[in-house]
Amino acid sequence: MKLRIAIASLLVILLATGCSRPDNPSGQREKMLSKRPEDIVIGVAWPFETRNDGFKEGLELAYEEVNRSGIMGHKIRLVQEDDQSSVTAGLAIAQAFANNPNMAAVIGHRSSAVTVPASKVYENAGLLLLAPSSTSPGLTEGGVKHVFRLIPNDIQLGAEMADYAKAEGYRNIAIYYANDEYGRGLANSFEDSAKSNGLQIIDRISDYKDSADLKRLVDKWKLLDCQAVFIAQTMPDGAEFIVQLRKAGLDVPLMGGDGMDSQDLLKIAGQDAENAVVASIFNPQTSNEFAESFIRKYTEKYGEAPRKYAAQAYDSLHLLAEAVRQANSWKAADIAEVLRKQPAWQGVSGTRTFDANGEVQNMPSVLKRVVDGKFEYMN
Repeated sequence: MKLRIAIASLLVILLATGCSRPDNPSGQREKMLSKRPEDIVIGVAWPFETRNDGFKEGLELAYEEVNRSGIMGHKIRLVQEDDQSSVTAGLAIAQAFANNPNMAAVIGHRSSAVTVPASKVYENAGLLLLAPSSTSPGLTEGGVKHVFRLIPNDIQLGAEMADYAKAEGYRNIAIYYANDEYGRGLANSFEDSAKSNGLQIIDRISDYKDSADLKRLVDKWKLLDCQAVFIAQTMPDGAEFIVQLRKAGLDVPLMGGDGMDSQDLLKIAGQDAENAVVASIFNPQTSNEFAESFIRKYTEKYGEAPRKYAAQAYDSLHLLAEAVRQANSWKAADIAEVLRKQPAWQGVSGTRTFDANGEVQNMPSVLKRVVDGKFEYMN
C-alpha cells in the first residue's frame, strides 16, 4: 500500500510539473513537430537487460527495413532506454521522453505495472504511446486520446482461458495470481468469465507463507474437488509456483495467461509444467505470408526463431511507420486519428484494428500446451 501511495504521489508531481509551465511539453511538442524535424524520433522503453525476450532484435529488424526507404524523405531515430521493469525507473524514463519536444511517439513498456502510470505522463505530454505487451484494462481507461494497446487485454485473455476451462470440463478451479496490476486484472477477468460460464472458483490466493502453508492449501483444494489451477503470474514466479505446487501434491491441469508464455516456464518448471496450457499472441506456424517472411528474415539474421515479443516489436514499429505515412504528420493527434480509422492492419501477429479507446480489436490469440518439454500450438 505504501508503495502504491508513493508511486501515485510521484505521478502527481510529474504531471503537475508538466502542466505548470507556460509553454508545457505538449505545446512545445506540437510546435516542434509541426516543423517536421529531420528525424522522426521514437522512444522505446523495455527491460532490455533482464527481460528482453527478442524484443530488441525484432525492433532492430523493423528499424532497418523502415529506414531503408524512409518515411516521406525522413528517417526514424530510436531512443532506447532500459526501464528495468521498475515503476520508478519507468516513470523517470517517461518524464525524460516527455521533456523531449522532438519525440513523436513511444513504444513500451513490458509490464502493466510500469506502463499504466507511465502512460499518464505520455498522455499529458501529447506523446503517442504504442503498448505491445501491457494487458491491464486500466491502460486505456479515463478517456485517453493517444494510447494504443497492441495486444488483447486481460478481459479478452481471461475470457478466452475461461472458455477453454469450460470446454475441458473443469468445474472447480483455484486461482493463483500476482498481487500487481497484471495479476489482479487477469485474475479478475478469469474469475468473472468463469462464473459466467457456470464454473466455480473454489479459492483465490496471491501468496503463502512457506511450503507447509501451501501444503495446507493444497489439502483444502483437494477436499473441494479442485480440477484445475489458473495462474495469473509472470516469470520466474509462475514457474516456481508450479514446482512448489507439484511438491505439495497437487497433480491437476494448469492454465496460465500470456505472462506464463516463456521459455523460462520450460527451463524452471521442467516436467512439472507438462500439459500446462498458456495464452499467447504469436503463432510461428501460421500460414500468414507476413509472418512467414518475418520468421525467415529474423532467423537468417539472428540464428534463432523469433518469439512473441520479437514479433510485437517488429509489428509496433512497422505499424507506427505506416500510420505516420498515412497521417502525413509527426503529431500524436494526427497519427492517432489514422490508427482509429484505418481498416484491419496486417502484421506478423495477425490483423489489428482499434476502437475509440485505443483497444486492439480483431487480433487473434493463441493457446499453447507444454508437450514433452516443448510448446505446441493448439490453434
